[in-house]
Amino acid sequence: MKNLKNILFSTFIILIVFSCSKDEVTNEVVDDEETIEVGITELSSAFEAFNSDAVTVTLSDDGTEIDIETTGFPNHKSIYWETTNALYEDEPNVKKTTQDTYIGGGRGEASSFTVDATPNLTGNTVATELGTIGIAVSGSAIFNDQEGSGDLDGAAASLDWAGAHKGPGVYHYHLEPRPFSNDDDKLVGILLDGVFIYGRKCSTTGTYPTDLDASGGHTTTTIYDTTPIYHYHIINEVYPAANYAYEPAYVLFAGPFQGY
Repeated sequence: MKNLKNILFSTFIILIVFSCSKDEVTNEVVDDEETIEVGITELSSAFEAFNSDAVTVTLSDDGTEIDIETTGFPNHKSIYWETTNALYEDEPNVKKTTQDTYIGGGRGEASSFTVDATPNLTGNTVATELGTIGIAVSGSAIFNDQEGSGDLDGAAASLDWAGAHKGPGVYHYHLEPRPFSNDDDKLVGILLDGVFIYGRKCSTTGTYPTDLDASGGHTTTTIYDTTPIYHYHIINEVYPAANYAYEPAYVLFAGPFQGY
């Protein structure tokens, strides 16, 4: 009887050890699976809205990254084109940043960056910085709500009808870009975190969204996505300044980023 008890006890211990070992292995496999980044098989149809004369978009072989390159040249009129260019348009109320620099005649206008094919929305938010924070569908750069060391007020008079200016580097948008999004739900561009940004209205409701987070983002369908997806909107708040050539003014994107 004593031997039987010993045998049963030993068997019980073996089962416990085996069970624990099995759980540990299973957990390790799950952890490994969670670190695997799954790629996409094709680019979003939203990229079809980008100016193909300026923007080139390439999906990496494993489908995890998207390379975006642009000449930086927009496909709409502006006072910042050279006067001999077909897209030049005089804007008497705009005080140009420089009389000698024009689109296509400056330095560093081309740019490129790589984003995750599936933006990481689980991390901390990241503040925007000066310089290019995204590419608009026109092919030109998107900047935040700052100019140099301060806000936009000092440079407001130099912004053209598209809410953009040049000087002396890239031509770039600070405000709602009216040539391709003017109080609507149209695609505006893609930001450095891989998240698309749309106009002030939501295509799902046809009205201004009321559930935006601090970045101006939410998760709904779009004109390109029948399945809800996280994306930004230009926030429907007038930027208070009295010296813009074109009013009202709506900041394109101030941040922070959500998709890093």
